Amino acid sequence: MEITWVWTGMVVLSLVFGLLSGNLDAVANAALEGAGAAVELSLSMAGVLCLWSGVMEIMNACGLSAGLARLFRPVLRRLLPNASRDAETLSAVSANVSANLLGLGNAATPLGIRAARRMARGCGGTASDELCLLVVLNTASIQLIPATIASVRSAAGCKTPFDILPAVWMASALSVTAGLLAAGLLSRGRKRL
Repeated sequence: MEITWVWTGMVVLSLVFGLLSGNLDAVANAALEGAGAAVELSLSMAGVLCLWSGVMEIMNACGLSAGLARLFRPVLRRLLPNASRDAETLSAVSANVSANLLGLGNAATPLGIRAARRMARGCGGTASDELCLLVVLNTASIQLIPATIASVRSAAGCKTPFDILPAVWMASALSVTAGLLAAGLLSRGRKRL
């Protein structure tokens, strides 16, 4: 609800300052150009997201995503021992991590929500340490293939949208490491209280 007020305030201020400075036509033209650019960007991103979502579906159909999820299960069992007791929760977490690795945040979100709902049962309205860790892992989102970022770069005219891979890998590894360390420290600190 607050963001509605922010956007409304920005539009009203733009119109007021455009009117006061005599540039109302320029404000209207900029709004129309921005809307056109937003549609163009959305369509180009939709194509790439459809491509990678299709790749994810093919991976699901041929069992590759299940194999990738099995690969992560030993690590996830150590990180989330309580959640790993339920096979469906562990499956959702594994699939979520797999989708994040492919840079498919849109595909990973429903899986993460399903895992979080299953993990939240019996918590009494307070997030458990493991649920917080799941949120940290989703937020940090280690990526091997940054499909969404590459699609934005491609839509902006970049000829080599995947040349950012080393930087993405380093940033992903650092953010996951920092998130895991922070979650561990906060968990220990909370248990001492």
